[in-house]
Amino acid sequence: MARTWSYVVAAVAALALVVAVAGELAEPIGSAGPAKQADQTAEPAEKATDQAGQATGRGQAADQAVSPPATAPAGFPDAASTGVPPGTTLTDVTGDQLFAKDGEIVEGKVFYGFVTVTARGVTFRECVFRGGPTEETRPLLDSEHARDTVIEDSEFYPSHPSPSIDGIWAAHTKIFRSEFRGTVDGIKAHTGTLVQDSYIHDLSWFASDPDQGGEPTHNDGVQAFAEQRGVTLRHNTIDVSTTEDPNAAVQSSADELRVEGNYLDGGACVVNIDHTPLGRPLTGQRVTGNRFGRGSTHDCPILLSTRAKLQEGSGNAWHDSGDPIPSPEQHD
Repeated sequence: MARTWSYVVAAVAALALVVAVAGELAEPIGSAGPAKQADQTAEPAEKATDQAGQATGRGQAADQAVSPPATAPAGFPDAASTGVPPGTTLTDVTGDQLFAKDGEIVEGKVFYGFVTVTARGVTFRECVFRGGPTEETRPLLDSEHARDTVIEDSEFYPSHPSPSIDGIWAAHTKIFRSEFRGTVDGIKAHTGTLVQDSYIHDLSWFASDPDQGGEPTHNDGVQAFAEQRGVTLRHNTIDVSTTEDPNAAVQSSADELRVEGNYLDGGACVVNIDHTPLGRPLTGQRVTGNRFGRGSTHDCPILLSTRAKLQEGSGNAWHDSGDPIPSPEQHD
C-alpha cells in the first residue's frame, strides 16, 4: 500500500509540472498597446484595455463613443516609439502636485493627481500623468505659467476620463517622444510650444460638455490659441480619425505656426487655420511636408479662413498614394 501511494504522489506531481509548463507556454510575451512599465504588473492590461476602447472610463459612460484604436503608419511615431520605455521603474505619486523649484528633474513617476509647473527649467522624464476625478476643466499637466519646461518619453492618459480633462496646457514647453490619449484635447498649445516625435490619438468624446454649453466635446489633437505665437509640430502622429465627430487634428489661431513632417488624420478638416478670433490675418503659417490620412469628414486636408493664408504649403501629400493633397479650402 505504501508503495502504491508513492506512485500516486509521483503521478500527481508530474501532472502538476505539465500544467505549470503549459501555463508558461500560453502566457503572452509582452503586451499589446502602449503599456511599457515592466515593473507595474497591472499597467499593461489596463493600457491594452484603454487602447481597445477606453474601458476604464469610456465603457462606463453612456455618453461616450467607442471606436477601434488608431494605428500609426510605418515611419511615424506610434505606441512603441513613444512613452515610457519598457523596463522603467516607476513610483506612484498620489494627489495634486506643484513644481515651483527652478531646474528640477523629475523621473520615473506616475502621477495620480493633477500636476502644475510654475518654475523655470523643470524636466519630466519617463513619467505617466493620470490625473484623477474632477469636475473642473483642467489638464493632466499645466505648464502654461512656467518657462522652459521639457517633457521626454512620457505618457498622458486619464484614470477618470471626463469632458473636463485635457492632456497638457503648455507654454514655453518642449515635448519629445510622448503619447497622449483618452483626453478631450491632446495638447492646448500656447506661445513657444514644440511637440516633436510624439503620438496623439484616440481622444475621448462626450455627448455633453459643460464648456460647450452642453453640446458634444470639441476634440482637437492640438489646439493653438489666438494671441499666441511660435507653436511647432514636427514629425508627430496626430490621428483623431477614430474619435467620434472630432473637430481637427490641428486647430490653430496662433501666429508663426509650423506644422512640419507629421502624419495627420481626422476631423471635419484635418488642419483648420482660423483668423476669426483675432479679426486680422495670421502671420507665418507654414504647413509643409506632411502626410495626410483620408479620415476627415469633408475630405478636407486643410481649411483656411477667409483672411488666413499659408506662407509655406509645399510637400503635403496623401499618405496612401503619395499624390499631392488638393489646395486648401477657404471659408469662415
